[in-house]
Amino acid sequence: MRAIIIGCIFKRCTPPLQLTLTDYANIFNKDREDRGRKAMRIIFRFLKKYRAAALVAVGLMFIELMIELLQPYMIAKIIDEGIAASNLQIVMLWGGVLLACTAVSFGSGILSSFYSAHVSQSFGYDLREKLYEKVQALTFSSFNRFAEASLITRLTNDIVQLQNTVFMGLRIMLRAPLFVLGSVVFSLIINFKLAIWFAAAIPFLFVFLVWVMKRGEALFRLVQQKVDHVNSVLQQNLMGIRLVRLFLRSKYEEGRFSSTTSELKDRTVSAMKLTELALPVILFVMNISVLLILWFGRAQLELSEASAGEVVAVVNYAIRTTGILSIMSMIVVNFSRARASGLRIEEVMEAEEETAQAGLKDSSKKNAQGEIMFEQVSFRYPETNERTLSEISFHARPGETIAIMGATGSGKTSLLQLLPRLFEIEEGSILIDGRNIQQLKLHDVRSGIGFVPQELILFSGTIADNIRWGKKEASMDEVIEAAKLAQIHDTIMQLPKQYDTWIGQMGVNLSGGQKQRVTIARAIIRKPSILLLDDSTSALDANTERALLTALKQIKCTILLVTQKISTNRNADHILLLDDGKLLEQGTHELLLEKSKLYRHICESQQSREELKHA
Repeated sequence: MRAIIIGCIFKRCTPPLQLTLTDYANIFNKDREDRGRKAMRIIFRFLKKYRAAALVAVGLMFIELMIELLQPYMIAKIIDEGIAASNLQIVMLWGGVLLACTAVSFGSGILSSFYSAHVSQSFGYDLREKLYEKVQALTFSSFNRFAEASLITRLTNDIVQLQNTVFMGLRIMLRAPLFVLGSVVFSLIINFKLAIWFAAAIPFLFVFLVWVMKRGEALFRLVQQKVDHVNSVLQQNLMGIRLVRLFLRSKYEEGRFSSTTSELKDRTVSAMKLTELALPVILFVMNISVLLILWFGRAQLELSEASAGEVVAVVNYAIRTTGILSIMSMIVVNFSRARASGLRIEEVMEAEEETAQAGLKDSSKKNAQGEIMFEQVSFRYPETNERTLSEISFHARPGETIAIMGATGSGKTSLLQLLPRLFEIEEGSILIDGRNIQQLKLHDVRSGIGFVPQELILFSGTIADNIRWGKKEASMDEVIEAAKLAQIHDTIMQLPKQYDTWIGQMGVNLSGGQKQRVTIARAIIRKPSILLLDDSTSALDANTERALLTALKQIKCTILLVTQKISTNRNADHILLLDDGKLLEQGTHELLLEKSKLYRHICESQQSREELKHA
């Protein structure tokens, strides 16, 4: 139906193409096949390492399978040659063989399960590690394509789906179709006329299960998207639980969560309705087959065209196949979910990642001075039409403090993010110590930069651990020195456990000013040649901020400081005034007061005209 619709649209819009409906159907089917191959490619790529264990699991499964296929044949022998002929020796002989084979099958099944579990768990571990590494290496433009909750779902739920599929693939997925095929072959060998009623049902059920699987894949892909949405709402609620309670929004959040979980339930029910349809259809068709075998088996017994053992054997094969096909309906559900999950993981794996360029030979930071040069730099975020920054040019000499001021959305944060190459520029060039940063290794560029983002992020752990994030091998003396420079040492010493005080998630047990100073200490412990502070002193009082900026002069680094405080600008060597992504003016505080109306207006809004005269 979709192929017909697509064909009609193309026929109306692009008559010169002259493609037939068959062509459109082929295009659609090829796209679906390509997606299916992508989804499964991820499994085979990570299974190569465990080929030996997988082959052992499959080999043991084959032993178990062959014994199960031979059991109805042996039962037929016992009935026809032993019980019917009143020959106890035959009963004992084949009975003993049957018991021995059952013991071997039992042992093979246990060992096959063990090796299958080993392969699936190891596969899941490797895939999760690789996917996490990939997420860490994504460019920021690629990272922005995926919501945080979606990445968490892909790293957990989606990988578990693939893990379960690997286990079922080794333990059941191969065994089920082989058992069905073997049962049909053995049944036809034992009694062709009876087995034909059994064999005729298999092609129909095979086509039906393939249809269910293909339909289920699309439905379960929607289910996983709804799981992403639920995780996103839950994450936002937990992170903002204090605001939720403060603004009395608990009922609203409960309703929002209930709505998203209801959508997940509806999608899951829709998917399960389709896949659960498989079991009743299988049971109905196979039970009809068994009834036909019994009906015609009775007639053949009366005409002496079949023995009782043959009828029992064919019925046994049919009943066992019914059970296996019932399991296959469950396999279809898991396989559909696995294909959807595999595609989601492959999307992340194929996303663009940062490349550490070869760079210049002498790109280490041992001789770094911290000189910064922006030359006609323009930048736009991926998938946006308008430029965020346009033709920005300025020069920061080593050791200078550059204040960046502008209205919300003027591009201040974007400018800072270009220096450590979190995003790549569109035009122009950025030079550090006279070298173009695009010709330097990412590691070398970033190792010389200390960055304090506008959104303060602290990790669960001690205060010392959080400061050491900037330099993991730092000694305790270095931690204390960085804390003193950041004006947080005295505050830490007043805490019960001082530097061993545990910080809760996102620093919930610290004030805004304390969090800012801990993150500043984390940045300066690495003794960077360039320090980027993105509105990182907003929660500090004037005296503390002044003491901080004075102390930072001791580490001899070039500072780029986003601020809205005129008091901060007075202590800066140079000020950049941005508006709508353009550099309007630059210069000292006194120079901008004299020649910039916008800067004067900002100053007047923060202090009285009398104070301005004495500035």
